[in-house]
Amino acid sequence: MRCLILIIDGKALASDIEVEVRERVERLGFNPGLATILVGENPASQMYLRIKHAACERVGIRSENIMLPGDTDEGTLIKTIMELNGREDVHAILLQLPLPGHLDPRRAMMAIAPEKDADGFHPENMGALLLGAERLVPCTPRGIIYALERLGVKIEGAEAVIVGHSNVVGKPLAAMLLNRNATVQVCHVYTKDLREHTRDAEILVVAAGVPRLIKADMVRDGAYVFDVGINKVDGKTVGDVDFDAVKEKAAGITPVPGGVGPLTVAMLMSQTVMAAELSLERRRS
Repeated sequence: MRCLILIIDGKALASDIEVEVRERVERLGFNPGLATILVGENPASQMYLRIKHAACERVGIRSENIMLPGDTDEGTLIKTIMELNGREDVHAILLQLPLPGHLDPRRAMMAIAPEKDADGFHPENMGALLLGAERLVPCTPRGIIYALERLGVKIEGAEAVIVGHSNVVGKPLAAMLLNRNATVQVCHVYTKDLREHTRDAEILVVAAGVPRLIKADMVRDGAYVFDVGINKVDGKTVGDVDFDAVKEKAAGITPVPGGVGPLTVAMLMSQTVMAAELSLERRRS
């Protein structure tokens, strides 16, 4: 029997998150500060930052963007980050990726104070995640977990498959699902017979960067499918999932655009407020 399709509306879920964030800002009694850093003039990065700063304005977060030229050296970038670490009015810091090729993103990320790490990429925050003590975590995985919980999808005991093992999505999401007692498989470019793994997934998350990689015959009937991919094909934005074919089998599926992307931005807002809340707790103790 064919299942009833649910198109998972990331914009609607993000709107709900923003309502919650505005309420938390009001309880704080001050406007949390988010500082973003952009090195160079990558048009896509500029667009993403405009979206993030617009979200800040909607929820009551004070935001600022530090723009550095594309030829900025590592010392200057690290110095900029350290200055932001020392500012009491900046509660969260986001370094927009990708960086120009001559800069090491890992070294830059490690310079961000863990308590101000809006993206959750610092080793201290990643370590806490692996220990099951989730604090500031990567925003896209956190958004996917939020969506699953809001949809009432049972994570405990579920068969979950992640396609892609990046530090941004695949690895942290695997840890978050394990923290909630799912059975998790992580696939990647070296996985033999990808279909053999994906067709058993009750929860399938695809973050491979390959347009329409996942076909209908690779998806289990009634699966919940989260497409993290953003690809340009013939001038059109498409995901890593063959949406039109897979939606006929899935119980729930995210569109591209309008699915995981808005959730990621909304979770950045939530994490900024969390950083401010933790800062307030530290000052009180």
